[in-house]
Amino acid sequence: MKGRFLFIFLLFTCQVWAQNYTIKGKVIANEKGLALATVGIQELGKVSQTASDGTFTLENLPSGRFLLQVSLLGYERKKIWVQPAEQDFTSIQLIPLQNNLGEVTISGNLREVSKSESAAPVEIYNQQFFKKLPNNNLFESMQMINGVLPTLNCNVCATGDIQINGMDGPYTLVLIDGMPIVSALSSVYGLSGIPNALIEKVEVVKGPAATLYGSEAMGGLINVITKSANFAPKLAVNYFASSYSEQNLDVGLGIKGKKVNALYGLNLFHYNWRQDANNDNFTDIPVQTRVSLFGKWQFKRKENLSSSIAARLYYEDRFGGEMNWDKSFRGGDSVYGESIYTKRLELLGLHPFKIKNELFKLQFSFNLHNQDAAYGTTTLLAQQMGLFNQLIHDRKLNNKHRLLSGLTLRYTHYQDDAPVRLGNSFVQQFVIPGAFVQEEFTPNNRQTILLGARVDYYNFHGFIFSPRANYKWQINSNNAIRLSAGNGFRIVNIFTEDHAALTGAREVVIAENLKPEKTWNMNVNYSSWRNQKQGFLEWDVSAFYTWFGNKIIPDYDQDPNKIVYQNLSGFAVSRGITLNTAASFVFPLRINAGFTLMDVFAQQTDSLGNNFRQVQMHAPRFSGTFQISYAWKPIGLTLDYTGQVYGSMRLPILPNDFRPEYSPWFSLQNVQLTKKFGPKFECYTSIKNLWNFLPAHPLIRWWDPFDKRVDNVIENPQGYQFDAGYNFAPMQGRTLLFGLRYLLP
Repeated sequence: MKGRFLFIFLLFTCQVWAQNYTIKGKVIANEKGLALATVGIQELGKVSQTASDGTFTLENLPSGRFLLQVSLLGYERKKIWVQPAEQDFTSIQLIPLQNNLGEVTISGNLREVSKSESAAPVEIYNQQFFKKLPNNNLFESMQMINGVLPTLNCNVCATGDIQINGMDGPYTLVLIDGMPIVSALSSVYGLSGIPNALIEKVEVVKGPAATLYGSEAMGGLINVITKSANFAPKLAVNYFASSYSEQNLDVGLGIKGKKVNALYGLNLFHYNWRQDANNDNFTDIPVQTRVSLFGKWQFKRKENLSSSIAARLYYEDRFGGEMNWDKSFRGGDSVYGESIYTKRLELLGLHPFKIKNELFKLQFSFNLHNQDAAYGTTTLLAQQMGLFNQLIHDRKLNNKHRLLSGLTLRYTHYQDDAPVRLGNSFVQQFVIPGAFVQEEFTPNNRQTILLGARVDYYNFHGFIFSPRANYKWQINSNNAIRLSAGNGFRIVNIFTEDHAALTGAREVVIAENLKPEKTWNMNVNYSSWRNQKQGFLEWDVSAFYTWFGNKIIPDYDQDPNKIVYQNLSGFAVSRGITLNTAASFVFPLRINAGFTLMDVFAQQTDSLGNNFRQVQMHAPRFSGTFQISYAWKPIGLTLDYTGQVYGSMRLPILPNDFRPEYSPWFSLQNVQLTKKFGPKFECYTSIKNLWNFLPAHPLIRWWDPFDKRVDNVIENPQGYQFDAGYNFAPMQGRTLLFGLRYLLP
């Protein structure tokens, strides 16, 4: 009897253990189901993919408690504990990552479209991306993006610009909320002081965008998109201090109302420690005080329309020079200093409206920039005012055709008293009307053709025509090819763009009436992404070729005492290949890496009719970036390791210069540890420039900056002059940084 009872008990136990269970669920984001997400239980070897509505099923599961893992390209990995015996349905919410293929972009099309559907290749970087390496301004943060290089034009005052694929800073158009707001005179200052707490994301388009945005967009554009006042957090605070005695404070404040939602921002930066690590009696990095105030108001209207207006006030006091300089020496020839006072006002506006159910958008931007600068004995009082108005009509003609058209009116006023004016104030004004049209043709669900054209009228140059074409072929759900071709143009004003023309170190010579620069560009882009059992892998490769005519290149070689500006007698080329990769795993590891190989040169003809090739300065043939992140979520700890690698680049040297013409290979690497204390508060510690790399001999004849003894052949047998343009890396050594963030949703 006992044996029979034992047999029945064992049989019942085996049946219980053999019982199969099923988990059904749905993967969602922003209340929408996500297709093709990978859902699995690793220890059981069970893997499934979600259907088009986000649902999934895992069958034949034993009883127990297991770790369910969910991954999808462009979203954070999710892990949850499940018990099949007790739980037959679960809803899983995924959070979007940076570079999300489904994220909305406007920069390539002038209308909202998901990144994956855009015919023009657009790179998107959200706030989380820039948190991996805290900086006091967006200019420095751009070094984290592959193919984008912040370049310092002066070792003394750290004036700089941003290159895209080796093309000089003036070829890059900077937008805020889709509107051209950063005038050429503002240079690096226009990218400083934008409170990081207010930045939603940054969109980067590589290649000419003149069809949509006009002049200055020859090399590409950077669109800084601020947070919507409708969805901004109530309070966002970010403060950090560094071992260099830098202090930076960002504050964002969101206020909700019945008819108006408001967003306010404050950025304060202060650095007043004169550091001289290389003992040349010059500040390694300029001291500065910066204040920036930002306000954005969004007005609720009928028919789900929303108008907005934004304003920013900016002030900066920046100085670099000899360690014993004070303001009593400003503009004099006793102690050398470069002192710049900057004041800016910016306004932005958007007003959508309907006429007979047709949607129109009226946009405007205004900026007023005042600059009071002294570069040694050379002074510059300059003012630039820009007004840009744009009316856009976006109409869907049918299921295959969509038409975007617009009218623009741009007004620019510029005046200065640069030394080359010989005591006369220079005033320049432009009224530039323009029109553009763009048709998007979708013959089927795999192909998109984008054709556009723009015409602008300039008083001195007449009509300038800019066409473009984009083609996207969605090979399958995981692979896409994009082809782009377009024309760009740029109206040049040397004294608003080239810091070297202002320093007084060399005489400026404008050899002719400068013509508009023109360019043709072709770009081939291939993108692919794969969901794997252990995570996902995404890569993006592009080949680019840009041809320049009438390019204006400052010539430092004709005469060491002069900078000669004239249209290039030949042509210039920027060509290369760039690769971006991203990998995320079901365990909390993320890797982003990329590199750019490029060849940027000018082909010219000398006075004897001989052709010669000249490599562009500050354009490394190789550059690469990487970001590695690992998170210990149970204890709220994240480790970020980031860096950039640069190949040699040509530098401006003097005749018989002892410094090499090409910089060495170098790398700037950083590490950061972030600790979260709940959903609202976190602190972080960073080490920037981990290996303490500093360039050698950034200044020549630093002991005689006014060239008072330059003709002394005994003291100066090589005939060197004071020069501050030999620069390829920041002069800031290893820096320890500690910061705090607080977020109140």
